[in-house]
Amino acid sequence: MNTLGSLIRRDLRIAMRVGGGALIGVLFFLTVVVLMPFALGPELPLLKRLGPAILWLGAMLASLLTLDRLFTSDQEDGSLDLIVMSRTPLELVCAAKAFAHWLAVGVPLIVATPVLGILLNLEPPAMFAVALTLLAGTPALTLIGMIGAALAVTMRRGGLLLAVLVLPLSIPVLIFGVAASNAAIAAPGSFGTPFSILCALSLVALAVGPFAAAASLRQGLD
Repeated sequence: MNTLGSLIRRDLRIAMRVGGGALIGVLFFLTVVVLMPFALGPELPLLKRLGPAILWLGAMLASLLTLDRLFTSDQEDGSLDLIVMSRTPLELVCAAKAFAHWLAVGVPLIVATPVLGILLNLEPPAMFAVALTLLAGTPALTLIGMIGAALAVTMRRGGLLLAVLVLPLSIPVLIFGVAASNAAIAAPGSFGTPFSILCALSLVALAVGPFAAAASLRQGLD
């Protein structure tokens, strides 16, 4: 457990550096949300209707944008080989790195959501509904993206592979995240179903992601 805790703290320090990923994700999220009102025009009812989808799309892209650094820094300093050969199960290491990435990137996006919702004319209940769905759904985005990051770090032109592989797998999370947000605003009684599916997607990603990422790293580094 001390090893995993040290690994989480190390990844958090790397993510908080300039160019480490955390700041890039938040700035990208802010840019998407700020530009959307200019693209859609000054119609407040339209912004209010599309607000949850804009916030979810921005958060998803911001989260995936930083995933290429999940294993790259370890590969660059040579610690990736040591991690794979260590006595700590590689699956636990992958889960710890995913948790650190979610803390560094996912949590700031969730915290920023109620503030940025003001730009989209969302009412406070709608803002917090979107933040709640992001809290349930962003772990799935991180865990799914971790699989692509593990594959990409062991291959040439891995960045292209990361985008091609991860984006289609992330679409169900986006669909149910937006559906749950819209249900919380328009029909609170129907919020439970899409939100439960969103939570289930995160649990499935937690059960599959670390094992798939560990297998990809072992296969790619052999």
